[in-house]
Amino acid sequence: MASWKQIPGGLSAISAGSRTNVWGVNSADQIWRYTNQDANPWLQVPGGLRDIGAAADGTVWGVNAAGQIWRYTGDTDNNPWIQIPGVLTRISAGSRTNVWGVNSAGQIWRHTGDDANPWVQIPGGLTDIGAAEDGTVWGVNAAGQIWRYTWNANHWVHIPGVLTRISAGSRTNVWGVNSAGQIWRYTNDDANPWVQIAGGLSDIGAGADGRVWGVNAAGQIWRYTGDIPPGP
Repeated sequence: MASWKQIPGGLSAISAGSRTNVWGVNSADQIWRYTNQDANPWLQVPGGLRDIGAAADGTVWGVNAAGQIWRYTGDTDNNPWIQIPGVLTRISAGSRTNVWGVNSAGQIWRHTGDDANPWVQIPGGLTDIGAAEDGTVWGVNAAGQIWRYTWNANHWVHIPGVLTRISAGSRTNVWGVNSAGQIWRYTNDDANPWVQIAGGLSDIGAGADGRVWGVNAAGQIWRYTGDIPPGP
């Protein structure tokens, strides 16, 4: 893919909070964390997850095949995951204070910051969600319709287009893929919101710093190089 660099490994879902906080899960529900070394890119983390959300501030959340919700504590605790009450199928973490998920019924939930009473339901229905560091939240529903959360009005604004997966790193770094595997990047113009990016992916992760990673239907892992300056 012209603007993508293949990274060794195999994943089924990926999340990129920033250049240094990239996580994924594979088809066996194994959890992998990017080492920042492309030659030896992945370190397995104990546990089993079906979906994962990594934030720029180091926050990581996940859900397993049973819908159980877990938050990563491995950098500060001997037990790498703590279970949070609730049941979700998809989760996204923009920061420690901006964590959202959806369940199998399409209900939308936002983390309250209080693990004893962790979730508040948000009106609407979605099948995938992307929460960013700056508070931006996007989602897609079962029909592929695209929605952006509007905080001051407590509702969702419909954005033209059709996607199956979406990820928001920031207000200006929003990416999605559709059922055909086509890749789309938000233009910041709601009247003409999407520009197609060459390549084919089944899941995508956009970071707060502009980084973008993706995986395709074969499990191959790709990092976007189209307009990202080279770095260590």
